[in-house]
Amino acid sequence: METIKVMVNGLPGNMSTKAAEHVLQDSSLKLIPYSLTGPEIEATETQIGSDTVRLIKPDERQEMMESVKKAEGMAICVDYTHPDSVNDNAVFYCENGLPFVMGTTGGDRTRLVEAVQKSDIAAVIAPNMAKQIVAFQAMMEYAAETFPDVFNGYGLEVKESHQQGKADTSGTAKAMIGYFNRLGVPFTKDQIRMEREPEVQRSEWGIPEAYLSGHGWHTYSLRSEDGTVFFQFTHNVNGRDIYARGTLDAIHYLAKKIDQGAKGRVFTMIDVLKGV
Repeated sequence: METIKVMVNGLPGNMSTKAAEHVLQDSSLKLIPYSLTGPEIEATETQIGSDTVRLIKPDERQEMMESVKKAEGMAICVDYTHPDSVNDNAVFYCENGLPFVMGTTGGDRTRLVEAVQKSDIAAVIAPNMAKQIVAFQAMMEYAAETFPDVFNGYGLEVKESHQQGKADTSGTAKAMIGYFNRLGVPFTKDQIRMEREPEVQRSEWGIPEAYLSGHGWHTYSLRSEDGTVFFQFTHNVNGRDIYARGTLDAIHYLAKKIDQGAKGRVFTMIDVLKGV
């Protein structure tokens, strides 16, 4: 099997670093020693294991990418950058013929999809790369389609906690709200209780000290109008390995689709799970 070349963008960020570490551990993948990074990053390189990766700033990325493509050939990009960069990065990938896995949340998701559909590349775009959580979302999707308004009259509380550096509201939580809306529960993303303060996470949520800098805890609570019935769904993730493992699955899936000639196609983690 031919080695798949991968460029992980967003280094030296926590999630991009974890993804790059997992790429290095997969013998079927090759980590390209370059990474697009933000203008605020002062360093010019970073270490991933024993590998040195050159950090490319926005004002030099077009020129550098031409050199990278000549030296390395086609690579799949993995994007764990910043929500504000999502759409600009996607356009850059599309214009430069770089298929990508978008793990960054935020941005205008409609524009994101449209950019790929109008291009000659394919991409995997998902607000959550954890396969098990994606499978849970698929179950909620099925319930929303099959039993619409079954929770009509119920109240909903949504709480999500992530590390202090996560800038935006969880994409998974926002997606879950859509399912609950279809199940008959009115709720908006502005009503999500979003926690980013470590002391509150430690004392009120009980999140282990070791994972305050990297976690994703979500709880969705449903209560009947008269208060006699209560449902609760919880998924708590400590660390980032679950997302990195899902990212690698997405890379392998996208590579297969590229070999099959996919262009202008957007795939999701549901597609990755199904493998078709």
